[in-house]
Amino acid sequence: MLSRQFVRENPDEVAEALDLRGIDDVDLAEILDIEQEWRDLKSRGDDLRHERNKVSDRIGDLKQEGKDEEAEEAIQRSQELKDELEAIEDEADELDAELEDRLLELPNIPQDDIPPGETEQDNEEVRRVGFDDLRELPEEVVPHYDLGEELDILDFERGAKVTGGGFYFLKGDAARLEHALIQFMRDVHREQGYSEVFPPIAINSESMTGTSQLPKFADDAYRIGGHNDDPYDDDDLWLCPTAEVPVTNMYRDEILLSDDLPLKHQAYTPNFRREAGEHGTETRGLARVHQFNKVELVNFVEPEESDERLDELVGEAEEVLERLGLPYRVVLLCGGDLTFASARTYDIEIWAPADDMEHGPDRGGRWLEVSSASNFETFQARRIGLRYRPERHESAEYLHTLNASGVALPRLMVALLEYYQNEDGTVTIPEPLRPYLGGQELIEGHEPVGEAAVGAGEKE
Repeated sequence: MLSRQFVRENPDEVAEALDLRGIDDVDLAEILDIEQEWRDLKSRGDDLRHERNKVSDRIGDLKQEGKDEEAEEAIQRSQELKDELEAIEDEADELDAELEDRLLELPNIPQDDIPPGETEQDNEEVRRVGFDDLRELPEEVVPHYDLGEELDILDFERGAKVTGGGFYFLKGDAARLEHALIQFMRDVHREQGYSEVFPPIAINSESMTGTSQLPKFADDAYRIGGHNDDPYDDDDLWLCPTAEVPVTNMYRDEILLSDDLPLKHQAYTPNFRREAGEHGTETRGLARVHQFNKVELVNFVEPEESDERLDELVGEAEEVLERLGLPYRVVLLCGGDLTFASARTYDIEIWAPADDMEHGPDRGGRWLEVSSASNFETFQARRIGLRYRPERHESAEYLHTLNASGVALPRLMVALLEYYQNEDGTVTIPEPLRPYLGGQELIEGHEPVGEAAVGAGEKE
C-alpha cells in the first residue's frame, strides 16, 4: 500500500496514477480530508496531554503549599482534560481505521516509463521468440477443445456435471502431461536457484489483503463458507487464487537480513479464480477456467536490485517456453492494463495457432498470457509489514517483492496441443518432457468410455 505520508505529500502523483490506470471510483480528496482530520485530532490530543501533565504536576505543588481549594480545582480540571483526551483518542482511532481501509483502495504508483493506454491492445511488444523457425503445422489446426475431445483426453461436459462451468477433467495422456509439465518446471526453476515450498491452499483474509487480492478482487476469489448462516463462515478462509499470496505472506511482520536476499521461492499449487471473459473463443476450452495448476516464482530483494531482478525473472519464466520450443512474445503492460499492486509488469504471451484472431501473428492464431512478471516495489511489503536490515546495526526498511508464473498450465496445454499437433490428429510430445512420460513421443488418444461413446446404430 501507499504510506499516508506519501499520499499527503504527493497527491498529484497519486491522482496521475489513478488516471493512468483508469480508476475513477476512488475519492482521493476525501482520503486526504480524512488524513488531515486525523492529524488535527492527533495534534489536539498531544496539546491536551501536555496540558494535563502540567496540571497534574501542579496538583502536588498546590497540596504542599496548603492550597487545597486550588488543588481541588486542578484535580477537577485534570479529570476534564482526561475525559476530553479519551474522546479525541477514540475519534482519532476510528478515523485511523477508516483511513487504513481507504488507503487499501489506492493502487501502486506505476514506474515513470509505463506506457499510457486503457486496454491490452495498448500494451507494448518487447520481443517475439521462436517465429523464425516454426515447425510445419497441419493445413488446418484443430482447436484444442475439439482435438482434446476427439482424443478423449479433455472432458468439459463431465467437469461441468461434477462441479460447474469452467471446470474440466484431464484424462489419460493429458493428465500425465500435466504432471510432467509441473515436474519439468519445478526442475527448471530449481536449476535457476529457486528453493521450493509447498504452501497451504486455504488462506485467511489478512494474507489476501496483504498481497492486495482483498478488498479489490473479492468477487474474483472463492471463499470457503461464504454465507452468513454457514457454520464454517467463521473460518475466514479463501481458496488460493495464486501461490503469490501464501508465499509472500510467509514472512509477514518479519525482518529479514540483507544476507538473506535475494530470496527466491518457487511453489506449485492448484489455483481457484472466477475468471471472466467474453463469450466465444475466449471462454471455450482451457483458455479461461476456474481451477488451474501453476508454478509460481516469488522474489524478495533489496530495492536497488528489483528492476534488474525483474528482467531476470522474465527470463526465468521464458526459459520454460524456450526449452519446450514454443513461440511466444513479451509485452510491457500499459497503465490501464497494469495490475493493482504492480509498479511494472511484463506479460509473456504464448502463441496458440488454431484460432484466427486479428491480434495474433501474421498467419493467425491468438496470444494467451501464461505469465505476468511484476515488480511491486514496497507496495506489498508495506501491507504485510515485511522489512529487512541493510546492515545488522541499521534501521529496518521495506524491501521489494516480485513474482511471476513459471508458467500457468491450462494455456500452456492449449499451445502444446495446437502447436505440436500433426496432420493425422496426434500430438508430438516435446523432447524435454519425454523423460517424465517414460519416453513417450506421441499423444494418440484413448477409446471413449460409456454408452454415450457408442454410435446410435450400435446401441442396444
